[in-house]
Amino acid sequence: MAMCNCGAARVGIEQRMKRDRAHPIATLALVAIVAGVPTPGSAEAGVARSIRIGNRDATLVLRAEASSPRVLQMIAGAGADFDSAAAVQLIDHAEVDGVAQPLQWRFDAAASRIAPASVSLVYASANPPLRLYWEWRARAQHGPLEHSIRIENLGSRELWLPLQDSFSLRWAVPAKLPLQQLWIDKGAGKAPPVGTHRVDIDDGYGWRGTSSPFAHPFEAQGQPREIIPYLLVRSTQENAAVGWYLGVEFSGRIAMELQRHGDALDVRAGLDPEPGPFRTRLPAGASFTTPTIFLGAARGSVDDAGNTLRRWVREVLNDARSVRNRQYPLLTSNSWGSGMAIDAAQARRMIDDAHELGFEMFHLDAGWFRGVGDWHPDPQKFPQGLAAVSAYAHRKGLKFGLWTDWTQAGIATQPGALAVGDAVVRRWLTTDPPPQWSPAAFKGITIDIGDPAAHAWASREVDRIVRDYDLDMLEHDGYIVAQGCDRSDHPHATCDPQLVHRYVDEEFFWLDGPNSSDVSYHAARAYYDIHAKLKHDHPGLLLEICNDGGRMIDFGSVAHGDYFSIVDSYDPVSNRQAFYDASHLLPPAMLETYVKEWPTPSLDNFRYMLRSGMMGWFTLMQDTARWSREQREAAREELRLYASTLRPLIREADLYHVAPRAGDRGWDGIEYFDAKRGEGVVYAFRGAQAEAPSYAFVPKGLRAEANYRVRFHDRSSADFTRSGGDLMRDGVRAGLPQKNTSELILLQAVR
Repeated sequence: MAMCNCGAARVGIEQRMKRDRAHPIATLALVAIVAGVPTPGSAEAGVARSIRIGNRDATLVLRAEASSPRVLQMIAGAGADFDSAAAVQLIDHAEVDGVAQPLQWRFDAAASRIAPASVSLVYASANPPLRLYWEWRARAQHGPLEHSIRIENLGSRELWLPLQDSFSLRWAVPAKLPLQQLWIDKGAGKAPPVGTHRVDIDDGYGWRGTSSPFAHPFEAQGQPREIIPYLLVRSTQENAAVGWYLGVEFSGRIAMELQRHGDALDVRAGLDPEPGPFRTRLPAGASFTTPTIFLGAARGSVDDAGNTLRRWVREVLNDARSVRNRQYPLLTSNSWGSGMAIDAAQARRMIDDAHELGFEMFHLDAGWFRGVGDWHPDPQKFPQGLAAVSAYAHRKGLKFGLWTDWTQAGIATQPGALAVGDAVVRRWLTTDPPPQWSPAAFKGITIDIGDPAAHAWASREVDRIVRDYDLDMLEHDGYIVAQGCDRSDHPHATCDPQLVHRYVDEEFFWLDGPNSSDVSYHAARAYYDIHAKLKHDHPGLLLEICNDGGRMIDFGSVAHGDYFSIVDSYDPVSNRQAFYDASHLLPPAMLETYVKEWPTPSLDNFRYMLRSGMMGWFTLMQDTARWSREQREAAREELRLYASTLRPLIREADLYHVAPRAGDRGWDGIEYFDAKRGEGVVYAFRGAQAEAPSYAFVPKGLRAEANYRVRFHDRSSADFTRSGGDLMRDGVRAGLPQKNTSELILLQAVR
């Protein structure tokens, strides 16, 4: 990661590639320059030439060499350029009829394509006949560039491929340059003890992070928690910090690695090679594509890098129909306050209450169905079916959402049920159930949707659920995407049964073996296809990704869902901890925290409980009929304020972590600020053991020369007006005499 000033010119163009289509945008600086890529048979054939692709934040300098491509440099401007010298490692063999055949890759200039916003360098192998596409693209003016590798089988015989990394690179790093890494843990069952990691990268440093479709928090066994698949490397000079970040857009089993030794910094990302060895089937005429990664340049603080990434996620990965909806994120009332006991009468009463209080969606959680795998309403609880409940919610002006765990099979025997006793269904299972097995309350045995027949059934079933019950939102929970399977007739690789580790955890059956990453690869692709079809066939449908709370948070899910449950503990501190962590990377409108009942002896404690879940997508998991009149009035005001003032900031503003992570002790807080509108808010919280009665929150993102009115919503302090420079130097002091309380500090530029 050598830093220099190469003075590389950037070429402005008026075009960019958007997902699913291209359209012109004025003054967009996307570059893709080829300096004489040779044509076959020319005098220059085989001579490497430089290629550039980038946007306003960074430009990559690439080179097409005879047998492999290279990333030579990332130019980030202002003297922040990162050099590399190592060639890209392409797979060196393929297996045909059980025999490993070495691959000799040769650059194919005629097949390669260079466009204003994309580069595709093609390498071919004659025996066996393969074609490899090494591709980069820029889909926005700012933010990262995306990269993937696609391998086509041009022959007439099936073959097997070893692991091809999505990305591997050796940066040149001055040995004395101080560096730091940031990564984020998933929320999973409960908020992690740390969550946001910032660690110095010294000589000899080695790190490995993993992500899967269902995170297991293994701290009790001394194993690290799963990460949101992303890492940031930056210099440690806070005022002039520069660096780069890398993320993976995939929901299968992923690994990321970072090592520093001498003047080199090695990084790799892609499918997890462990336990391995990885292999994947490639039928004749088929293709294999590595999980897409994104690579970007970072300047300034960790929050500056996060704001750049969050804007890019909203623009490139999120469903534009959702993020442009002025009601996104929705204020949601969830039936889990009554648990599995929910029935039609209770649902209607909760809908009435939700409408009266100002909620916008009623979310019917688990407990409505006949049985696990039998996703039809229980006739005893819902004698008129779910469509009647949905219609009732719609008449009250509310959207209607529904919980499912649609890849879980059970023992129900009714027509339409996903039953392990059905010979067809049994073939789809990841493993056979033990004798006399029965499912838990809402967890069964996962089917492998990577199998085409299981994929087709699941796609039809979720479409039926959305249509029959007239849904506005579909939530999936539990273990949806298989990451282990012992079947030999599914598309994924098989392995020696003696090498498979079988166990039960979180009431699910798990299998870890050499084929696990390939199982998850096929299942994740099928999952994306199912969600994409739902979105296509039901415009405006919202998709919630729960997975027992925050176990499947990744950038592949970001592109195929609308919001996440980020933790499976619902108390105020856990909610704020999980939000603090995930909001470093993801748009806060996607980050849902469930608010359950919690001791609230005073109205200030009550507001504190609500606001601890109101920094992103707010879902209440309580029976509001038990609230007092004063609590109802307070809640109605909080919901009104959220809809009118907080939600536009949550959806569009930049976010800053202006205090330490929440805990039982001390103060914590989050700031939103929209520079275009000159508006913002600081959520201020005083914890249970905070000794100091006040705390100075230092806002960020303000204009130093502008004046701002500072207003305390709860009147905990007197309002005042000061310059942005003064506020960013001295801070805004919030005083709260009572513990477990909060304040909303509103910022408004004075015109």
